[in-house]
Amino acid sequence: MNGLDRIIENALAEDIHTGDVTTLAILPTPRRMRARLIAKESMVLAGIAVAEQVFAMVDPTAEFTAHFHDGYQLQKGDLIAEVVGDGSALLQGERVALNFLQRMCGIATQTAAYVREVAGTGARVVDTRKTTPGLRVLEKYAVRVGGGINHRTGLYDGVLIKENHIAAAGGVVEAIRRARAYVPHTLKIEIETETLEQVGLALEAGADIIMLDNMTLAEMTEAVLVIGKRALVEASGGVNLQTIRAIAETGVDIISVGALTHSVRAMDISMLMEDR
Repeated sequence: MNGLDRIIENALAEDIHTGDVTTLAILPTPRRMRARLIAKESMVLAGIAVAEQVFAMVDPTAEFTAHFHDGYQLQKGDLIAEVVGDGSALLQGERVALNFLQRMCGIATQTAAYVREVAGTGARVVDTRKTTPGLRVLEKYAVRVGGGINHRTGLYDGVLIKENHIAAAGGVVEAIRRARAYVPHTLKIEIETETLEQVGLALEAGADIIMLDNMTLAEMTEAVLVIGKRALVEASGGVNLQTIRAIAETGVDIISVGALTHSVRAMDISMLMEDR
């Protein structure tokens, strides 16, 4: 069983548990039915293969037809997909399929909006680890569909020294020294800074990426000038659709946005069933 199947299996088990009592009462015998997934608002499609796999797991004989691919800009009323299968299985998979699809579309749509705001500045919009536990791989995929870039996947594939690491090490320079001595040369070292003084220390210590955390626009502009392309510059904190353009125009290379995943609104998608 692959990772996606495990995620879906857990979601189905959580929802169905010992049985869908409503469906067992209404549809006691097998009955072939058709379900239509319909966009109720404009959105960027993401997660269509996940929805398909949900229905395949509740009914291996289900026939799923997607009318659009991930990344497509859907409009209100678009018929996203159709699935033909056992009626009881379709009902059991409905909410799980919609939960995945609506959230992933929400993330992709939100990401696309942020990416549009920074167009022409050269800044890249990246995500964070502020994801739903157990769903990170799906949520980070949705960010990519929306035109964003993934930051590190977890604690294992990139060094990011934050304020508590700095406190534990006794300072910026020592934290970077310890990280450089421990990790292989293939891993870049990023450090979070809160002041221009810390930026200078991080630069002297050889950080590959310097994060400017909750700095003012003036401080970010000065930091970019001080760093002068000797390290990548990432802005973080206080980023929303109203502020991201101004942040991008300071000259930073990367803008990390927790809102891409931690507080996204699920898109409105409905599933309507009928006899085949």
